[in-house]
Amino acid sequence: MRVSLGELFTMVTQSRFMVTAGDLEIDLSGASVEVDARLIQMRHDDTWSIVLERLRDARDAAIDAAIDAARDIGLPERGSAFRALVENCSLNKKPDQVLAAIHYLREVESVTDSPPRVVNQLFSDAGIEPPGNLSLYLNRLKERGLLMVPLEYGDKNRYSLLTNAGRAHLDKQSTS
Repeated sequence: MRVSLGELFTMVTQSRFMVTAGDLEIDLSGASVEVDARLIQMRHDDTWSIVLERLRDARDAAIDAAIDAARDIGLPERGSAFRALVENCSLNKKPDQVLAAIHYLREVESVTDSPPRVVNQLFSDAGIEPPGNLSLYLNRLKERGLLMVPLEYGDKNRYSLLTNAGRAHLDKQSTS
């Protein structure tokens, strides 16, 4: 195939961007440069903020509906499920409870980002005294080799994962 320089400049990459949020629909198509320019303009005139707000509202409504549906069919609430884990495994020490909280959030709820407020809320939902200085507990659990943070997250404790030793530690606690 042979392409002349004139033909090369007339080739334009086409793009399409489409979002529907409630009664607001955004459908942009055309050259990539044009679509990018229109998206930038939308960010300046608050259209994009409105779309994001509606998407957040829809997400929150979906989460609330899922919680209501789970409650209606008798699934335990997160607080009672976490409390059952702590009680059934006889996790009386706060570091073990923190380790169990990270395990619960990662394995049961599939949460990958758990800032302190999320962990503390899990404790509160379970009716268990939240850890005072969560970072202290997480750092000590990391020092003991029970938790680790994947390299791509630097040293941010909110992305902590149980190591094999951490899982074995919890297993050992539940059989003691």
